[in-house]
Amino acid sequence: MTETMQALVVLEPDVLEIQEKPVPEPGPHEVLARVRSTAICGTDAHLIRGDYPGFWPPAFPFTPGHEWAGDIVALGPGAEAFGWQVGDRVAGTSHNACGACQKCVEGRYNLCENYGKPGLHAQYGHNVQGCDATYVVHDVKTIFKLPDSISYDEGAVIDPASIALHVARRGNIQPGDTVVVTGAGAIGLLAADSALICGAARVVVVGRGYRLEKAAALGFETVDTTAGDPVAEVRGRTGGLGADVVLECAGVPDTLTWAMAMLRRGGRCAMVGIPTEDVALSIQPLVLDELELVGSRASAGEMRRVIPFVADGRVRVSELITHRFPLAEYDKALATFNDRSSGAMKIIVHP
Repeated sequence: MTETMQALVVLEPDVLEIQEKPVPEPGPHEVLARVRSTAICGTDAHLIRGDYPGFWPPAFPFTPGHEWAGDIVALGPGAEAFGWQVGDRVAGTSHNACGACQKCVEGRYNLCENYGKPGLHAQYGHNVQGCDATYVVHDVKTIFKLPDSISYDEGAVIDPASIALHVARRGNIQPGDTVVVTGAGAIGLLAADSALICGAARVVVVGRGYRLEKAAALGFETVDTTAGDPVAEVRGRTGGLGADVVLECAGVPDTLTWAMAMLRRGGRCAMVGIPTEDVALSIQPLVLDELELVGSRASAGEMRRVIPFVADGRVRVSELITHRFPLAEYDKALATFNDRSSGAMKIIVHP
C-alpha cells in the first residue's frame, strides 16, 4: 500500500477530475478495502449532474460511487470480532445506518430515522465519500463476503441486484402471479429475474430499444412502448384483467401512470424509480379497485439473500455488464452510460 490513492472528484456539477488523495484509515468496526471494480448507477449520473443540490451530495467537491467489490487490506478496531480478515473478498452496499432507531431495530435500516445525522448514519457515495477510488473505508454492517465463484465485476453489481430483489419483495409477489416490469434498464431486468425467484409465473418487461431487446434475449415477454399503447397491450395479454403486480423501475411520469393503469383489481405497484418531477395520478381507481402503490428504497437485508442467486446464475448480473473502463477514463464511462445509443447496461470501472 501507498500513502496516497487515485480518486474521482466531482468539483462541481459535471466537472470531473482524477485526484491523488490520502488513503483513508478505518475507524472502529470499519475496514479498509482495495476497490477492484465499481459500477455506475443512475443515481451517480444524477448526482454528478447536480440534480439533488445540497442533498446528494451535501456539497462539492465530492467522490461518488456506491456499487463496488474488492479485498479487505486493513481492519479497524473491533472489525476482527465480527469475523473479518485481511484478504477477504467483499461486496459493498451504501446504507451505514445507526442500528438503534425503531426502523433499524425492525430491520428496515434503509429507512433509518437518523439518516444523514453525523456520527449516526452515512450513505456512502451519497452524503459521504464513495467508492470511486483505489481504496474505500466501509463499516462492517455494509460489507458482505463474496464467494470465489463471483468475479469482482459481478460483485460490483450485487448492490443493484439487492435493490431489485427488494422491490420484488415490496411487490408482495405470490406464487403464480403475472408480473409486469416497467423499465428495461439494469434494475428492471434484475427485478424481472427477482420476480421469478419470488414465484411469478409470468414476467412481462415494458420498454424500448436495445434494452428491450436484451429483455427478450433473456427470455422475458416484452411490450414495446413505441409500438402502441402499452397499457392496452398488457391488458390484452391478460384477458383484460391486468397484472397482479407491477414493478416500476424507470422513474418517469409516463411509466408510473402506465404501471397503475396496468394493474388488475386489487393489484400492487412497487416503485423503485425516482422521478425528478411530480406525477399526476388518477385516484378513483386507486380507491374503487383497491390498488396499492408502495415505495421501495435501496435494500434492507437483500444483499445476503441475493448473493446465492447471483452465484447460481438465477440473477444474471454478468449478462448486463456491457462496458469496462479504467478510473482514469471515468468521463468516457459516464458519457457512454448517458448515451442511449451506446448499448450500455451496466458499466464497470476499474480503479
